[in-house]
Amino acid sequence: MAMATDTIEVSQRPRGAGSTKLDWGHAWRSLQRLLADKEDTTQVFEIMRALNGASTAKAYHRLLETPYGGRLAYERKEFAERLMDDAWLDSLPAGSVGAAYREFVRAENLSAEGLAMVSRQGLAEIEERHPYAWMGRRTRDVHDIWHILSGYGRDALGEACLVAFSYAQTKGLGWALIAFGAISRSPGTYPYRKAIWQGYLRGRRAKWLLGEDYESLMAEPLDAARRRLGITPATVYDSIPLEARDGAVAGR
Repeated sequence: MAMATDTIEVSQRPRGAGSTKLDWGHAWRSLQRLLADKEDTTQVFEIMRALNGASTAKAYHRLLETPYGGRLAYERKEFAERLMDDAWLDSLPAGSVGAAYREFVRAENLSAEGLAMVSRQGLAEIEERHPYAWMGRRTRDVHDIWHILSGYGRDALGEACLVAFSYAQTKGLGWALIAFGAISRSPGTYPYRKAIWQGYLRGRRAKWLLGEDYESLMAEPLDAARRRLGITPATVYDSIPLEARDGAVAGR
């Protein structure tokens, strides 16, 4: 994966959003902890804070250039609150993106608020009323929806494929490091590395997902949404047996 320089001029740095200096040492230590325990989600956010630099700021300005972006940025709604509204989720039609998300989070015992709570650990600024902080929360809150759109599960391989997909979408170096770590630990039993690389390619070829109006997207038929967004099937991932997908990271 080509890694573009991820910097921002000091004069542009958002108040309270933290340093844009890359901290590879901290990121590497967090990666080792994550590879040892994929459920240690706090390490994902540690890696993001250490390496993602200006990618969130760049995403916010890119959002403003999209058809919905100006309105979304002006309203600055907290999507996690919407995702925690069970009545709204239950109102979404069968076969829709939202219905698939509803089934996914309930089956996995997940919640948008649970992910938000993990992200707040050690960084109070995540809840700041700043446009870049809001964009960071928006990126965080759609993660499980990207699981649905991409077709990747929460097994070790699915998460690795999704972080590669996410790097292609966001250009955040934290995602690239996690994908690299997974690739470096993948045994040759199945085409794990090929599946992760395909995740990157699928993310690169798809429409920019952070520019979507997610409340509208959730009501779309899932298959139609994938076609509209240019999200192709995860053929390599799908070819690997379910019981083997957690073996994508050696030592698990």
